[in-house]
Formats: sequence, C-alpha cells, structure tokens
Amino acid sequence: MTDFKDRERGEETKYAFDQETDFKIAARRNRLLGEWAAGLMGLTAEETDAYKKAVVQADFEEAGDEDVVRKLLGDLTAAECDVSEADIRTKLDECSVEARRQFMSDQK
Repeated sequence: MTDFKDRERGEETKYAFDQETDFKIAARRNRLLGEWAAGLMGLTAEETDAYKKAVVQADFEEAGDEDVVRKLLGDLTAAECDVSEADIRTKLDECSVEARRQFMSDQK
C-alpha cells in the first residue's frame, strides 16, 4: 500500500513541478514578447520595463494566449504599428522557443 501512496505523491510532486516550470516559461515568453512590442512602439527603457510587466499581467485574464495576443494587437494598433495578428502569433511562437531555451540553460 505504501508503494502506491509513494508513487501517487511522486506523481503529484512531478505535476506541481511541471506546472511551475510552464508558468515560469510563459512569464519569460511574455516578457520577451513585451520587449519586442515595446521596440516596435519606440518606448523608452523605463516604459519598456513597465510594458513587459503589463504583458505578463495580461496573461492572467483568461486561460490560453488570447488575452496576450489581444493586448498586443490593441496596443500595437493604437501605436500605429503595421503588425497583424498573424505576426504577433508568429512572434509568440518564436518567443516560446527562446524562453524555453533560456529557462533550460539557466537550470544547468
């Protein structure tokens, strides 16, 4: 019976670790995405830092990436940047790969 309980605890621990890792990678991805968008909008260094935090916060509005895409599209459109939703989604994918790479290299 203890083998089953030990295995169950191990699975729960692994799940929690995986969830935490996914959260950290998503936050890093959103910061990278915010930095990219801030560059397109011509924000100052201080404004860029604040904007990166705002993009991370936007991800808490709903599950998935739609809230982040909606924020970026709205902000970039308001700043009169010529960027489509497809461009944002492509950059989101690129930032996901880079965020995972950075996270994994930090773990070594």
